[in-house]
Amino acid sequence: METTVLKVGGMSCGGCVASVTKVLQELPGVAKAEVSLEKGEASVDFEAGRVTRAALAQAIVDAGFEAS
Repeated sequence: METTVLKVGGMSCGGCVASVTKVLQELPGVAKAEVSLEKGEASVDFEAGRVTRAALAQAIVDAGFEAS
């Protein structure tokens, strides 16, 4: 299990946090996703063999937010 922190832009409310959390947790291989509006980031525990950091970032972008 690996942990990565992604910067997330474009979040402005609790609904945004819920949306980002949901798209990350739906990815295969993601064990846990914690998203912070205050910090503007997402901390994700994932299995590297099942999902990549790039796929995590792409899921955030596909949900309408910025990720880096």
